Amino acid sequence: MDNVSYNDLIYVCALIEYIGRKTKNHRSYVVEKLGIDGIDRQLIDAGVNHCLSFEQVSDELIERYGIKDGDFDTVSTCRYTVPNYVDIGKLYAIVINDKEKDTKTAEAIKKVFSSFISDMICDFNSDLYYQNPSYIEESYVAGELLD
Repeated sequence: MDNVSYNDLIYVCALIEYIGRKTKNHRSYVVEKLGIDGIDRQLIDAGVNHCLSFEQVSDELIERYGIKDGDFDTVSTCRYTVPNYVDIGKLYAIVINDKEKDTKTAEAIKKVFSSFISDMICDFNSDLYYQNPSYIEESYVAGELLD
């Protein structure tokens, strides 16, 4: 990974999660629309954007990158308490930091958010979010949930 602070990584991961929830999209769609350059831009801007609301930053990105509303609504269909988007951002950051350390940060973000594990993490009716991060990391590497 390049020289990106862990806090900035968490911020960008939480922002992607926030946008996904707000637009009801798979997180893979959000990172596809942002692209590597857009993710890189958010990593650079994270230090300043920390001072702004997620709502404001997400509105600007949704407009700039043409992110359309989807139908992947994992919040309203949840039967349990929905984890906070920052907590989910932290989980993604753990996986990225531990399993993609030899990859440029923007590429690692896109890779993890585009993998099968992303939709699994977003299924808030499952218990995956509450599992040990090591289990999630090893499942990500294996390409499937481990027994």
